[in-house]
Amino acid sequence: MFADAFQGKTVWLSGHTGFKGAWLSEWLLSLGAEITGYSLPPNTQPALFNQLGLKSRLHHHVGDIRDRPRLRRALLAARPDFVFHLAAQPLVRESYAQPAATFETNLLGTVNVLEALRALKKPCAAVFITTDKCYENRERHRGYAETDPLGGHDPYSASKATAEIAISSYRRSFFKKHPVRIASVRAGNVIGGGDWAADRIVPDTIRALQRRAAIPVRHPHATRPWQHVLEPLSGYLWLGARLAKLKSHDDRFCSAFNFGPGRAANRTVRELVGEVLKHWPGEWVDKSDPHAVHEARLLHLTTTKAKRELGWRPVWNFAETIRETIGWYYDVARSPARAREILVQDIADYCAAAKKKNLPWAGIK
Repeated sequence: MFADAFQGKTVWLSGHTGFKGAWLSEWLLSLGAEITGYSLPPNTQPALFNQLGLKSRLHHHVGDIRDRPRLRRALLAARPDFVFHLAAQPLVRESYAQPAATFETNLLGTVNVLEALRALKKPCAAVFITTDKCYENRERHRGYAETDPLGGHDPYSASKATAEIAISSYRRSFFKKHPVRIASVRAGNVIGGGDWAADRIVPDTIRALQRRAAIPVRHPHATRPWQHVLEPLSGYLWLGARLAKLKSHDDRFCSAFNFGPGRAANRTVRELVGEVLKHWPGEWVDKSDPHAVHEARLLHLTTTKAKRELGWRPVWNFAETIRETIGWYYDVARSPARAREILVQDIADYCAAAKKKNLPWAGIK
């Protein structure tokens, strides 16, 4: 799997205590990688990082990505073969409350990782995770491609757009003849078991269902490209594996990539909640607020480049994504001690489905 690129390799992973970081850590460990994690402590209760018992299974470093000297020491000490930079302030509504901190974390934190990589004098494949919201959103039906203009109405989106600009600048200015290979990846509206963040529709839905309360839905008609967390992670890992094999800088891979679901998975929030209720009965209530802060209503991505250059495409459709996501929460609610076992089985099921689709990263020659 992934051409055995991670077996016995060292991975430096920022944001390993977060939702996506915990899933990525578990998958990398199963692939034989040694992980050095750098992140703030988990900021939710419960936290998937704790539910999986990851602290004792990797090199756990608590640190802020805005602390440039500390981050540099941690990254260089790890001498990584791979870097995955996930640490971020990831919430749109929080970015309105803390705009300066959002830019400091998402832009300057990214620059700090880039600066540390400049000092790394060994081959390394580095994948920087941003978001689908980095595009200047015109609320159009055509999907955004990697060549479309960057921008952002809210501070979160704008901070990620500026991070992408910084990555592109560093890549062209400093990494053309450097042993480190750099790419950025854009995905969003990722769902899956173990996300406990505030102001996200699936965690909000699960908390309401557990209380037997009506699910509060702020934007029932907003459309998003919903995808299971394993979909973009498979893309990140496969892109990292391909970067590691490059003998020299290659603009085809040392560039930006979208990872998103098929067109049919672009559904409204109302449709998402309706699909959830097929697996965990309950009800929802419209909490639309005409005075709420701005959030995009329509957002699509095109993944033509990932399909062409990497042979990557989604594995699970919309219904399967919801089934697998809600299944994790439902089963863990009944057996909390099985959180890791259930998640590991989800990874195995996803990989098996990818093999059936003959995807190159899944071990198909």
